[in-house]
Amino acid sequence: MMSPRPNSDDRGSSNFRHTPLQILHIIASFLRIWSVYSMYRYLSQTGVSVILFIFCCLVPSSILFLLLQKPWKGRPLLNTQMVPSVINGGITALYFILWGKGLKSCGPVRALLAEYSGAVLGVLSAVLYGRRGHVWKKVGGLIAMLASFYFLSQGWATETSSPFSFKDSLDAELRTEQVLGMKEMVVPLLAGILSALRRVIARRVSLKITLKRRLHAITITSATCFLFPVAMWDLIIVSKSSSSVDLPFSAWAFLSTTLFGIILIFYVDAMAEERLHMVFSSPRHLMVAGGCIIVMEMVYKMDFSLIGFIICSLILGFGIYEATSLDHGRKDTFQKPDLSNGMLGDELQMSSLPT
Repeated sequence: MMSPRPNSDDRGSSNFRHTPLQILHIIASFLRIWSVYSMYRYLSQTGVSVILFIFCCLVPSSILFLLLQKPWKGRPLLNTQMVPSVINGGITALYFILWGKGLKSCGPVRALLAEYSGAVLGVLSAVLYGRRGHVWKKVGGLIAMLASFYFLSQGWATETSSPFSFKDSLDAELRTEQVLGMKEMVVPLLAGILSALRRVIARRVSLKITLKRRLHAITITSATCFLFPVAMWDLIIVSKSSSSVDLPFSAWAFLSTTLFGIILIFYVDAMAEERLHMVFSSPRHLMVAGGCIIVMEMVYKMDFSLIGFIICSLILGFGIYEATSLDHGRKDTFQKPDLSNGMLGDELQMSSLPT
């Protein structure tokens, strides 16, 4: 039989080969979160419509995706692939609207962490398809996630409302403004669930990365088409409310959201899922995003409580781990990476490798 030492050496060399990809994923995540903070500052300072801003970012994004992927070339796409991708475009458009509204009302920290609410689909998969022994673990993970979101809504991640604040005298009105409540958190939480749902649909349509990229170009294009009438209606309302329509423009906010927040992050997340087996709704992904959020909160000098944010992130990470895990106790089999974030997927296992 083979000794365990070569296996450990193989794992070490594999981790070393994946180091450049991990660095690339961290850089792309940082750029994406930077674009979120730029978008939040632009929307909060100018009062521009969220739907108009997102639509203006989706138009060049869809054009670039079409030029890069050329879905009309190569093997013809089937109707069983096209129709779900177009439907996924409608879900994507609704996701962008809710996420933008949540970002503007709740701030970047709450909006970014609420994206991981899609892990609740792991609880649904356990109830519908999973084993009985895993249901209570996933329910416990769901409770932990809800507790983390509740603490976030109460302002634990802000210096002015955190119970771990070192400030003695705080303005009572400012405290009230930072405490939102769970009603305001519903919008970004729904956006996170829709984000997870659109990823599940994309994986169900195709597991091949090349075909998935072609279909994603169709999804973003259809999302732009779905968002077009809503954006035009928003523009008409804005033009009626003011005689002279003067929409401020920020090149960095638009370019960063388009290039980093929509285009680059898709390719890097697809690479991380395929090569690093790091899906979006996972504690590893949350850890990377949490580090980037801490840096950006300090750079932008936001109202930020490091201790409160770390506590909320740890509770959320534990909840995600329990809600999306398959079976951590099995050691006699190698499990195939869960390509659906533990959501609505079958538990696929690989037999032990021959020795």
